Amino acid sequence: MHLDDQVNLRAISAPALRFAPAIYPAALFLSALLLFSIEPMFAKMVLPRLGGAAAIWSVAMVFFQTALLLGYAYAHLLSRALSPGPSALVHLGLLAIAAITLPVSIAHGFEAAPQQGLEFWLLALFAASIGLPFVALAATAPLLQNWFAASGHPQAANPYLLYAASNLGSFTGLLTYPFVVEPLFTLHTQIRIWSLGYFVLTGLIVAAAVVVAGAGKSTISRASADTAAAPTIADRAMWTVLAAIPAGLVVAVTAAISVDLAAAPFLWVLPLSLYLLTFVAIFRERAWVAHGRVLKLVPFAAVALVATASMVVRPYIGVLLAIHLASFLVIALACHGELYRRRPQPARLTEFYLWTSFGGMIGGLFAGLIAAHIFNGIAEYPILVLAALLAMPGAFAGGLDRFLRQSGPGLALAALILGIMWLHVRMPAHAAMPIEITLIVLAGVLVLVRRQPAVFFGLAVLAFAIARLDPLFTPIEQVRSFFGVHRVVEDRSGQFRLLVHGTTLHGAERVRNADGTPVSGRPEPTTYYYFGGPISAAIAAARTTQGRLANVAVVGLGTGSLACHRHDGEAWTYFELDPQVVRIARDPALFRFLGECGADIPIVLGDARLTLTASAERYDLIVLDAFSSDSIPVHLLTREAFAGYLSHLTDHGIIVLHISNRHLALRAPAAAVGVAEGLVAFAKAQLPPDMTDNDMRSASDVVVFARDEKDLGDLPTQGWTRVDPGSRAVWTDDYADILSAVLDAKLGRWLGR
Repeated sequence: MHLDDQVNLRAISAPALRFAPAIYPAALFLSALLLFSIEPMFAKMVLPRLGGAAAIWSVAMVFFQTALLLGYAYAHLLSRALSPGPSALVHLGLLAIAAITLPVSIAHGFEAAPQQGLEFWLLALFAASIGLPFVALAATAPLLQNWFAASGHPQAANPYLLYAASNLGSFTGLLTYPFVVEPLFTLHTQIRIWSLGYFVLTGLIVAAAVVVAGAGKSTISRASADTAAAPTIADRAMWTVLAAIPAGLVVAVTAAISVDLAAAPFLWVLPLSLYLLTFVAIFRERAWVAHGRVLKLVPFAAVALVATASMVVRPYIGVLLAIHLASFLVIALACHGELYRRRPQPARLTEFYLWTSFGGMIGGLFAGLIAAHIFNGIAEYPILVLAALLAMPGAFAGGLDRFLRQSGPGLALAALILGIMWLHVRMPAHAAMPIEITLIVLAGVLVLVRRQPAVFFGLAVLAFAIARLDPLFTPIEQVRSFFGVHRVVEDRSGQFRLLVHGTTLHGAERVRNADGTPVSGRPEPTTYYYFGGPISAAIAAARTTQGRLANVAVVGLGTGSLACHRHDGEAWTYFELDPQVVRIARDPALFRFLGECGADIPIVLGDARLTLTASAERYDLIVLDAFSSDSIPVHLLTREAFAGYLSHLTDHGIIVLHISNRHLALRAPAAAVGVAEGLVAFAKAQLPPDMTDNDMRSASDVVVFARDEKDLGDLPTQGWTRVDPGSRAVWTDDYADILSAVLDAKLGRWLGR
């Protein structure tokens, strides 16, 4: 740069230097807000491509952590190679190139998901759609902090303070999304606001670049790296481990709390918001909570997580949610507190961020991708909690030999229990209470030995192993797919075989009579699908009013129970998302519904929103059975989805929507979409009559839709009520208020409805 130009730049930047404490935090705050608001926003855009699966967020987290690593690597190399002025020009150029990809949208070529390799397809989708702006934003935080450290400002001695501003922006972006942005703005409006914020950020970065370029100094990395102590291999390893554990737990905890509600951003952002809040609380001169006090709470967090397996706690979703989030907060605070305590000198700042982001990627990869392929259950959650115990100070005090001696008895008993589980040993019916008592006693012992890390670790492994025992059911088969963990089990009586997804029952079949003899012949549907229940009545009404059902579409396979409602001459088609569910339902050694009642029924794999719309058939009856109690595919309940169903529904056909759900009230959203599409909607919630102790029938809540009330026959006179959407807005692909459905369900229980 010419000398006169340098003088002019310094003349401009000298007054601006006074505003550096405002410019830099503002830019950091906004860049982080944009970075972490695009995560739930874009993930919500992707949901309809894969059936609304909660696993989308797990894979998304892997992408975000990987992109963050790329951004930090770019920032590290740039700060090492160039002084502030040229590095600012390079970074502004990258931001300008990334701006060409705006507004954010799904990249071309990703309209439909493949049947295999879903995780890698998703990663490619994220990279092609938002990869460049995400990496550019990710690099902004370390670059700005590095520039500020070289600006010559009196407060530049500790650039780590700006890390709190960055994470405060991240926390604000995540927390406002579910409670402000998502309920108030459509997706298209969110995208426009995000693009505007991106251009405002570019202006702030220009101002920040002018300040540091006018200072005429090298970056802190180039000026001081030679005098700063180089980190050892052990230092870098600990940075990686301490960053990996909370990053992996974000994915594991999110899966744990969302499996019974919905694949919705308002649930996803809770653990991630707490994760970022821990950086705000810790990366400062005076932490919000003393690190020593947090370390004392870590054993209690582990004990609390063991308690979630208790039958006393398990029925209360609010208590479980509080335990998972509070325990995660404590563990993340402890790990990040250790990370900050081990931080290097500011000259090594970008390298420190590079290793921590590498750890974040490793944690995300383990919990989001690797675990699903090496475990048939959700084993990554307790593994990460146990890893946190090992990463705490003093865990190996006295050496490895002493650690193994003290933890050995607990580890040996845990191995014995896991071996019993692996052999699928049937537990006696009366084992539930002894297991419950054992867990309670063990939790008390853990509290007493919390100051002995090795003993505590061994007993904690034992407690998590015992917590996996399920005395209520005998395991038959367990498999994990992209869409969750499926367990085939038998109840304690041995009379019923069940398919369980997460904590949700997706069908059951009586396999033995009360005297223990095998059931033969055509199986009778149970759970929600019993003869005489609301679903059965709706199918019968459609058949009566139309004379016959030529074609029937069923969305959601489960065990295939509905196949036994088919009459001769009717052509039924199942639409199922998960290949593992198809395999289980078709295996006659597991369930006989399809074999006895519909061996010839075709099953179309893929998301029903796409596959049913692509069908050449028109159906007299469409049964939507994908909303029972666990993560609901919201995109199947939008106005656009119903428009697709109606295009394949015959003139007098009806739609049956099964909305039995423990945590979401779906009648109002269902009614709203029906009204928007000009349909009449009637609903019925029914408890099975004449229940017995050996009865697997379940209470069910069902809504039926028709273009004309006459198409429902006399169904409205059989205890069905017309549904009023009230003030609820119709759900669309652009807008869906899941939070209101959760609150409505809570209110309904409080009022006894």
